[in-house]
Amino acid sequence: MTVLDARALNRATLARQLLLGHAGLPVLDAVTHLCGLQAQEPQEPFVGLWSRVRGFDPAALSDLLLGRQVVRVHLMRRTVHLVSAADALAWRARHDDMLRGRVLGTYRAEFAGVDLDELAAVGRALLADGEPRTMAEVARALAGRWPGVGPRPLGEMLLAALVPVVQLPPRGLWRTRAGVRTVTFSSWLGRDPDPPAAGDRDRVGEELVRRYLAAFGPAATADLRAWCGLTGLPAAVSAVRPELVSFRDERGRELLDLPGAPRPDPGTPAPVRFLPAFDNAILGYHDRSRIIDAAHRGLSVAGARVVLVDGRVSATWTAEAGAVRVTPLRRWSRAERAAVAEEAGALASFLSDGESDRVRVEASAR
Repeated sequence: MTVLDARALNRATLARQLLLGHAGLPVLDAVTHLCGLQAQEPQEPFVGLWSRVRGFDPAALSDLLLGRQVVRVHLMRRTVHLVSAADALAWRARHDDMLRGRVLGTYRAEFAGVDLDELAAVGRALLADGEPRTMAEVARALAGRWPGVGPRPLGEMLLAALVPVVQLPPRGLWRTRAGVRTVTFSSWLGRDPDPPAAGDRDRVGEELVRRYLAAFGPAATADLRAWCGLTGLPAAVSAVRPELVSFRDERGRELLDLPGAPRPDPGTPAPVRFLPAFDNAILGYHDRSRIIDAAHRGLSVAGARVVLVDGRVSATWTAEAGAVRVTPLRRWSRAERAAVAEEAGALASFLSDGESDRVRVEASAR
């Protein structure tokens, strides 16, 4: 079985994540290909798409949110993701058990003795009028019936797990600050999520395997689980395995992939790319060594914004007062430093609507 080293996996990841060259895709197609973008920080997906889509216009993403073609929902790993409406409708029911389990993992003591099916039914009835509500408003409305459950656990269980809801604009629009207000899928998208598949075959799980590999492969099954947080996927993997090809990484793990998916030559040049907080190019794997050194693994979990140099996390960045500040994590060559400064200037211009291209690149780490 062919062994793919870290550099080969890195270039494959960059290609799948649209980071090896700006993609000439409509924004909706890019969001769909990427299986969504992690979006608990509402403005971060704009940087993620700017780094991936040629000529990205932030208004295009805002228009998709307002036009109900893209939605903000709790999905993979119980984090807020920006996904296409079609994927939200198709995938949400497959995530139900995981979402419920993860909220219980945090608040199990608070829900001791609570009938969650009853709570879900009451929550759906409350939200059936289509009136946008905050988590606090939902919790207050139901507090009298479950006085032993605090407002935060009650709100999270309902709106992050039991009742499929969408976070409404203006939250998530370009250059807009807004709190979270939610309505049900049926109110915003015109129908409830697709019901769980009947029978023993996990067709949604099978499609998730294919879609994940298209956007993240080659990858191990542990990487797939780390991305979505779902259990029960071995049967789905087994069902699609005849369609797939296999490799090994340098640790001997089996990596699965789609046969026609891009796996560029490891020597392919990789441009500098600025990634937003919690970018799935890093978080979409259990073994992230293909893109980030073990010493820096915690940066992505902590929400640091990072810079890829030669395809790997090599700096962090912040933006303040129209300027982008870059802090290297390793020594750079003169050419690398110049390329980082150039891309940072372009990012500063994007973030300031063309009013500033100021950049500050700190001294390289020793």
